[in-house]
Formats: sequence, C-alpha cells, structure tokens
Amino acid sequence: MKGLVFFLASLFPMLYLAQSRADLTVQINNIEHNSGLVQLGLYNDASEFPEVGKTYRMVRVKTNGNKKLYTFKNLPIGRYALAIYHDENANNKCDTHFFGIPKEAYAFSNDIRPRFSAPSFKSCSFMLNADKAITIKLVY
Repeated sequence: MKGLVFFLASLFPMLYLAQSRADLTVQINNIEHNSGLVQLGLYNDASEFPEVGKTYRMVRVKTNGNKKLYTFKNLPIGRYALAIYHDENANNKCDTHFFGIPKEAYAFSNDIRPRFSAPSFKSCSFMLNADKAITIKLVY
C-alpha cells in the first residue's frame, strides 16, 4: 500500500510539469516578397518590449510564399507578445524612415497597428496557458 501511495504521489509533479509548458504556432500572412528573412521576436517581459535584442526567444525564418508558419516549442505558461518584421534586404535590422517609421513590413501580436509610437506590451500581449495558434498580418 505504501508503494502505491508513493507511486501516485510521484505522478503529481509530472502532471504539473506537463501542464506548465505549451507550444505557440504563429502564422504570418501577407508576405509580399520572398527575399530576405522574417524575424519573430517573442517577449515575456513588459519592460523589454519591443526592444531589439531583449527578446525571450528570437528566430529568423526564410520566406517561401505569402504565408509562413513557425512554432515556438515548450514555452512556459505565461503572458507573451510578438514583434515581427520582414528583413527584405537581410541586413539584420528593421530599416526605418527619418522619423523611425519602418520601411520594411512589420507586425505585432493582436494585430496592433501603432500610430505614433511603439505599441505597449499590454496591448500586444496574450496569455499562453495551452498549445495555441495565432495569425498575424504583416503591414507594408
């Protein structure tokens, strides 16, 4: 009987760990050109969003059509936001006009479209508490 109790008790941490992680699949739509790379920046800290180089996870993927799917695997349950841009000339930065307006396509989670400044983490964030798929449309 003690063995059974010990065995059942040892399962509880595994159940907790199994439910404390999730995958996030991002579908990027409206990719107009197959040149360069699309950079996805995943943030989990409001104070660092959307600063370049301050991502929780970042990936650059090749384009091959007007849509792209990417899955961030095994993420801790929590609140996240995405900042994406299409680095068409592959120079590892989002090229901007004089006032900081992007020359290259960009997007934020929740399809937030900033007007005069970068969007807030609060407006772009979403809760990841199970496997999730989101769709984001690039703006040119």
